[in-house]
Amino acid sequence: MTVTRVPQEQRSRAMRQRLLEACVDCLVEHGWSGTSTTLVSQRAGVSRGAQLHHFPTKSDLVLAAVAHLSEVRGEELRLAAAALPSGTRRTRAVLEMLAEHFTSPVFAAALELWVAARTDEALRSAVAPLEQHVGREAHAVARDALGVDESRAGARELVQATLDLVRGLGLANTISDDAARRARILDRWALTLDAALAPTPDDAPEAP
Repeated sequence: MTVTRVPQEQRSRAMRQRLLEACVDCLVEHGWSGTSTTLVSQRAGVSRGAQLHHFPTKSDLVLAAVAHLSEVRGEELRLAAAALPSGTRRTRAVLEMLAEHFTSPVFAAALELWVAARTDEALRSAVAPLEQHVGREAHAVARDALGVDESRAGARELVQATLDLVRGLGLANTISDDAARRARILDRWALTLDAALAPTPDDAPEAP
C-alpha cells in the first residue's frame, strides 16, 4: 500500500484557507465584536498554535480575511453573471442577481468590516482600497450584464444608480426580511432601466 504524503507547503496553504473561510463565517454569525482568533481556530479545526503561526494577531487574521473576502465576492458575482438568461426578462434577472449578491452572507461579512473600519484606522486602510476594487468589478459586471454603452450620456450614472439601489436594499435586509418590497422595487427599476437604455434614433448607424 502506497501512502501519499501531502507536501508541507500544500498543507500550510490549505490550513491558511480554512482559517480565512472560518473568519468570514464568524463575521457573518457573530459580527465583528464577537469574532475572536480562538473562535476562528475552533471553527477551522486548527490548533491555537497553528493559527498563531499563520496569523499572530486578530488584526493579521482579519486583514488577510478582507483580501480573501474581496476575491470571493468578485468571483461569486462573475459566476452569477455568467449564468444569466437572455431575452426580454434579462434586465430583471440582472437586478435579481445583484440583489442576491448584496443580501448574501458574504456581503454581511463585508458590512461588519465596513462598520468596524469606521473607527479602526488600520482596518480602514486595508478595507478602503479593496472595496474600491470590488466596486469597480461590480460596476463592470453590471454594465456588461445589462449591455450598457457608457458612451451614451447618463448611461454610466444609471449603472452606478443600480448598484447604489441594490446595495441600499441589501442594507435594509440586514434588519428584517425585505424580500417582498425589494421585489416590487426591482420590478419597477427594471422597467425604468429598459426605457432609459432603449436604443434611440440617434443610436442608429448612419446610412452609407
